[in-house]
Amino acid sequence: MKLKIITHERIVFDGEVDELVLQTKGGQIGILKDHIPLTTALEIGVTKARIGEEYKFFATMGGIFQFKDNEATILTDVCEDGCDIDVTRANAAKNRAETRLADASAKIDADRAQAALARSLARLKAALNK
Repeated sequence: MKLKIITHERIVFDGEVDELVLQTKGGQIGILKDHIPLTTALEIGVTKARIGEEYKFFATMGGIFQFKDNEATILTDVCEDGCDIDVTRANAAKNRAETRLADASAKIDADRAQAALARSLARLKAALNK
């Protein structure tokens, strides 16, 4: 089946895959060839694509997934190939978010800190192939 991952800035991936695993708002789902048509909202998480015996991992920051006629499309604001993620930077972002959330006296936007933590964890999982 064909997979295309598109952001506002570029096409992150455009190629054939054998299997997809995605994090949707309703939970994790798997997609194989000839799956029924589907459109769903994506959660911040890791998209895993199997190509033969190899896997590619993408940190996907939400978006929309559509599958029809063996063509899968992900439209998202931000998506990073796991191979391109700076693990040191993602760890630093994770630590900053955790520190903000742990500091009860800080006047922070908890939702923003939770989202920052989710993004950094997705990047780390994609970079470390989990």
